[in-house]
Amino acid sequence: MRGVAVKGVLLAVTFYALLVFGGWWLVGTAANPDSGWVAGLLDVLGKVAVVTLGLALFPTLVSAFVGVFLDEVAGAVEERHYPDLPPVCASPLGETLSGALRFALIAIGLNLLVLPLYLVPGLNVLAFFTLNGYLLGREYFDMIASRRLDARAARGLRGAHTGSLWLAGALIALLLSIPVVNLFVPIVATAFVVHLFETWRRREGLAVKSS
Repeated sequence: MRGVAVKGVLLAVTFYALLVFGGWWLVGTAANPDSGWVAGLLDVLGKVAVVTLGLALFPTLVSAFVGVFLDEVAGAVEERHYPDLPPVCASPLGETLSGALRFALIAIGLNLLVLPLYLVPGLNVLAFFTLNGYLLGREYFDMIASRRLDARAARGLRGAHTGSLWLAGALIALLLSIPVVNLFVPIVATAFVVHLFETWRRREGLAVKSS
């Protein structure tokens, strides 16, 4: 798990540096030197905005890059706590990336839809945790369940524990809102949901699919 965290952070730092330097270069080349002090002011403000945006996106970047390696985390948890489980076939990298991209687009779209609620004090907190609790709980559960169950069994198990899964997702969303802590939340959340999944699966007596 430490290895996964290090890889995710290093990739995020690299992408962050490219993002900031690229934005810095674009702002510098877009400035019109003939505008005098106005151009200088816009250049400074633009570069400050680029750095600020990069800092705001950094935790999300870490989460996104760590997400590529979450299958390793799930495997490590299973190996230590559920050694009776058979090995699984790792998902292809392309499938993992497309799944992460699909989730990101859905999350962005739904959050844009409820954006007006985010502007209302009180309702913004409720809307944030309601929506993102559902999204995160479902995304982490589907990722774990797809490794061990067929699609039909996974949907049934998820439906039987919708409330608990939403609470788990809301807790993950809360942790993601804490600076520094949110860098490692994907790893902790994956381990957490693996334990939830195995508890529910064994309670329901569902057999795992063969690799």
